[in-house]
Amino acid sequence: MSPLMLTLLMFGGLLIGLFMGHPLAFVLGGVAVVGAYFGPGPEVFGSIIANIFGSTMDNYILVAIPLFILMARFLNDSGVTERMFEAMRLLFGRVRGGLALTVVVVSVLLAATTGIVGASIAVMGMIALAPMLKYGYNKQLSAGVIMASGSLGILIPPSIMLVLMASYSPVSVGELFAGALIPGLILGALYGLYVLVLCWFRPEMGPPVEAEERAETSVGQLVWMLVKYVAPPMALILGVLGALFLGIATATEASAIGALLAFVLFLIFGDRSVRTVFNTFIEASKTTTMVMFVIVGATAFTGVFSRGGGMEFVQNVMMAAPGGEIGILVLMLFLVFILGMFLDWTGIVLLSFPVMLPIVDSMGYDLLWFVVMNAVILQTSFLTPPFGYALFYLKGVAPEGVETLDLYKAVIPFCAIIVFTCVLLAIFPGLIMGLPEMLLR
Repeated sequence: MSPLMLTLLMFGGLLIGLFMGHPLAFVLGGVAVVGAYFGPGPEVFGSIIANIFGSTMDNYILVAIPLFILMARFLNDSGVTERMFEAMRLLFGRVRGGLALTVVVVSVLLAATTGIVGASIAVMGMIALAPMLKYGYNKQLSAGVIMASGSLGILIPPSIMLVLMASYSPVSVGELFAGALIPGLILGALYGLYVLVLCWFRPEMGPPVEAEERAETSVGQLVWMLVKYVAPPMALILGVLGALFLGIATATEASAIGALLAFVLFLIFGDRSVRTVFNTFIEASKTTTMVMFVIVGATAFTGVFSRGGGMEFVQNVMMAAPGGEIGILVLMLFLVFILGMFLDWTGIVLLSFPVMLPIVDSMGYDLLWFVVMNAVILQTSFLTPPFGYALFYLKGVAPEGVETLDLYKAVIPFCAIIVFTCVLLAIFPGLIMGLPEMLLR
């Protein structure tokens, strides 16, 4: 089979399997088996299996994934998130759009501590969406800010997506964490700025908390709430990122530090029951297993695709894009954006990096810059229909009256902000490269 026909067969089969509702991991593995028989031949299975058990399952960096997931689950099950939201809600209560701004700030903190998008959106949806609608907030603004801010968990370090990206690129985890920190904070700041500007010109979209409710909590009580419920997660962030950036620990060791600190917070704020701890480990194991199955399936898919000549064919097509090197980079990021409508970030990273990174490296561009640009644009993979996971996460916990069409409309301005951020990072690459060069290079 020619490389063109193999490309059509494998990616066509991938889309058909996903539209039929099958899990991504098994679609990737199944299409790899079919592609092997019609492409390079069954003899390729031996090298694919060796590659899975060698370069993939024996990758020390991937140990950080289950530890970061465990850290996230302990923090989520500690209950500190709800208390942190209430403290921030009272802090920003006087501001138009203050509740929406609270969602952004708390989501940024959750992104830097949990890093699990589904958990962040579900938690914020349960504790924030109903109060926002109760206080007269616009339905689409409320839903949009929860979904977009909750998706920051895959961008702001520590992030399991960045760990996976590092394992499939020459860039280290520390460099990726440092490079993605500023863009993640910029994106969160732009979300907050959008909320403030919109509610300033249209106050009915985000009215402030009534004065009577604000008066129920004194300044001293509010300060104590901030110290008690906001400071501990901040200490967790500084503990993990500080150990990594200062060279005290590797990414895997830093993830272990984070899991330990999250367990301490669970002992302080959680119910400390054995059943809760057991459920925490079970849920962390489920998430880890899902990620690892996708890695195995994607490794088989890319291995068969490469051996059949498909990788070289796709690279040649990209190199022929109009507009020279800039046109090639724009095409790559556009393809990542389109893939985000159908695949989750795990599949996109594992399928696109083997094709794109050699091209970017041959053109002389810094791979750290390009990988972080991919991480930013992959925010849209949670927001864009038809398979935007954030849409389904929020719909599952949304109160009556919030329809799927409302969620589709809600993500449009935030997707535009993500694209604008990518343009900003392309014009000013120092926003990505500055912190890694100062700390690690």
